[in-house]
Amino acid sequence: MAASAARPLALLASASASLGVGRRAWARLAVSSSSAGSALPSLRGRHSFAASAGGAVMGKPGPGPGAVDADAGMDAVQRRLMFEDECILVDEQDNVIGHESKYNCHLMDKIEAGNALHRAFSVFLFNSKYELLLQQRSATKVTFPLVWTNTCCSHPLYRESELIEENCAGVRNAAQRKLFDELGIVADELPVDQFIPLGRMLYKAPSDGKWGEHELDYLLFMVRDVKLNPNPEEVADVKYMNRDQLKELLRKADAGEDGVKLSPWFRLVVDNFLMGWWDHVEQGTLQGAADMKTIHKL
Repeated sequence: MAASAARPLALLASASASLGVGRRAWARLAVSSSSAGSALPSLRGRHSFAASAGGAVMGKPGPGPGAVDADAGMDAVQRRLMFEDECILVDEQDNVIGHESKYNCHLMDKIEAGNALHRAFSVFLFNSKYELLLQQRSATKVTFPLVWTNTCCSHPLYRESELIEENCAGVRNAAQRKLFDELGIVADELPVDQFIPLGRMLYKAPSDGKWGEHELDYLLFMVRDVKLNPNPEEVADVKYMNRDQLKELLRKADAGEDGVKLSPWFRLVVDNFLMGWWDHVEQGTLQGAADMKTIHKL
């Protein structure tokens, strides 16, 4: 497995020096569920990656040996996540209709057949200077490796605590879990009730000939200063950016300079929503910008 080969782009070379990125054993957060009332579920504890999928995912056995052998060249951590994580299948109105492995949900043949639309989230975390935290996805990611994207992008899983729909609690729980997995931000610094869901979008995007995305994506915002400890299995680099720095990154991506690439979901948010929502971040009026009734098909 490759070590953390954070190869920052010329524009962003300063980001890695202060991170102290190194290999370590990573844990997941398990968030307790609530069966009644409107209160958001609270943090319950941690357990290891290796133990997480068996008890946490509801109702589906793991893949057979043939499926794993077919992708033997895949990075071991990413392969485990692809086969063990169960995504939440939804229809275009965001109604839950089933569950499927992360692996199958990202195969282009299943996406084109209309069998892989799943729930996702994208976190946009700002610091107290109203700078947006971006990450560069690791080189071992199966979909969209080494592209720059928003703070954290992943999926709520088919488990009780992440299926809670009231107040978007399940998606918020999943976001807290993955921000720890990917960026080492502890749960105490990311209270689930401080994630602000601003909207939902439905999009489809190929990654390469085999892989792609078809997601109903919840867009979550938060303003908070946090301590970062990125996981090199997930993240190659991170960088806080103000608006002008982001515009320069967009220019480089459009011009193909320095190998800069952006994730398709991040670019959709930038082109359709981000700058207007950034105004609300600075003005402290994010709640007033929320529209969770509309599903934007982009």
